[in-house]
Amino acid sequence: MIENLLTYIIFTPLLGALVVLFLPQSKTSSFKWVALGALGVTLVLSVLAVTSFDASVEGLTNSESQLQLVDKAEWFSVELGSLGKFSVDYFVGVDGLNLSLLLLAAIVLFIGAISSFGIKQKQKGYFGLYLLLSTSVLGCFVALDFFLFYLFFEFMLLPMYFLIGIWGGSKREYAAIKFFLYTLVGSILILIVMIGLYNSVYDPVKTGMEAGVIEHVSEASLDMISSIQFAVQSGQMESGNIVKSFNMISMADDANYLPDSFLGKNSYGEIFGQSARWMAFLALLIGFAIKLPAFPFHTWLPDAHVEAPTAVSVVLAGILLKIGGYGIIRTAFSFFPDSAFHYSWLIGFFGLFSILYGAMNALAQKDLKRLIAYSSVSHMGFVLLGLAAMTVEGVTGAIYQMFSHGLISSMLFLLVGVLYDRTHDRGIENYGGLASKMPKFTILITIAFFASLGLPGFSGFIAELMVFIGAFKSSTVIGAIPYWMPVVATLGLVLGAGYYLWTLQRMFFGKFWVKDKAWREALVDLNAREYVMLVPLVILIIWFGIYPATLLDLINNSVEGFTQLLILSVE
Repeated sequence: MIENLLTYIIFTPLLGALVVLFLPQSKTSSFKWVALGALGVTLVLSVLAVTSFDASVEGLTNSESQLQLVDKAEWFSVELGSLGKFSVDYFVGVDGLNLSLLLLAAIVLFIGAISSFGIKQKQKGYFGLYLLLSTSVLGCFVALDFFLFYLFFEFMLLPMYFLIGIWGGSKREYAAIKFFLYTLVGSILILIVMIGLYNSVYDPVKTGMEAGVIEHVSEASLDMISSIQFAVQSGQMESGNIVKSFNMISMADDANYLPDSFLGKNSYGEIFGQSARWMAFLALLIGFAIKLPAFPFHTWLPDAHVEAPTAVSVVLAGILLKIGGYGIIRTAFSFFPDSAFHYSWLIGFFGLFSILYGAMNALAQKDLKRLIAYSSVSHMGFVLLGLAAMTVEGVTGAIYQMFSHGLISSMLFLLVGVLYDRTHDRGIENYGGLASKMPKFTILITIAFFASLGLPGFSGFIAELMVFIGAFKSSTVIGAIPYWMPVVATLGLVLGAGYYLWTLQRMFFGKFWVKDKAWREALVDLNAREYVMLVPLVILIIWFGIYPATLLDLINNSVEGFTQLLILSVE
């Protein structure tokens, strides 16, 4: 195993961006190959990380003992006098909650780089920003220090803003600003909670080292950590020795909250007459739900997708939305499991509403790209429903849904891009009988449609099945009428079949017809580059649909530990 593997994965794209920066403008054709090479190396390293992962490791997700491939070093610290000090670490690692999403990000970014070969203008700026975005996304999925996570989360705003605003469609400025403002609001909510957690959480190991109880990190046994936690809770530890921390694993352990801290589990702190923990949970939930996105915070997504270039739409749907779901799992549910239980019914309801609302909007669309954008809103609703169930099956289904949807949505947006490259039009009503003109394209888009609507044999079916099993087993999303949420959610599957099959019938079957006669010559079937992008996604979608254990084995133990943590919080 390569030492510091995750660090290489994160910063290889950044190195590629520096190479692009220093290449002369005359080397136009080199920019795309540098980007492809950097992300190709990143993909290989990510596969190596997956193969190096020991899926048999068990434990609660509030313990660093379950983490693997960890890189950890003190980044900086600030002395606060009698208030102790606070410390920020460069801390990255993987477990079953984020490993599959790291792999997904590497796959989608690499395929997006291939799709970006169609960019002809300002290539140096485009590929430089694309590589910066890649580093930010990869860093988000593995950062385990909240301060570091937030830096990666915030930094991705700028590359995405410019990628949409410069290389997007006719309304690109509007879409870019809307994306930026929505995400910025979410970021501010997350920042407020992060500051509150900083004032409430300490690092027991560093506190022990500051007090002279521990000489080196490697000497910190569980018994020693427990004794330090007892000393802090009982007031025996001098305040000047307490080291406050942004460590996300420490934040998931109630024992690491300072006595009478504002966000501690036994705190009586209130905001607007409500528990401070409940309000902090809601702030994190909304902040990440904007990124997911879930109703009613979704309205930036269709505009951003429609105006973004194909490769950026692929990254947006395939990866950036998943940061929202992952953020909810890693922060909101892990830090405030009692609050998650309290609001589980509400989370399930908004998940259900997103499923139906997104599907009905997709059914009404005339633009193929906007239809797929609204279908993403619908499918991300299953993530919320699975998390609200707070069962092993539900949470597993939510993670599987994020992974599966990342592959399927990437394929769908690539296929829309293929059509748009030929005619510069995405109107569903402007085409008919395309199967006779583009038979191979039709086969692939049919596979993508069937995979997205959850047909057995594809990864989407496994994800939705796990969510439904978890929701039917759950006691948190039942409400007054048993099983009503998962039963009503099945309407989303019916509507999904409706908008996909209707689109397939209108655009691809029957007599060949196009709105503009000039398109007849332009509508040629797939070329070699498009096969390279699409065929691997087809293989992966089918593989994870037929052999789901490939992914389930990676995430199972961590999800069991995560749900056990949720259960313990309400006992």
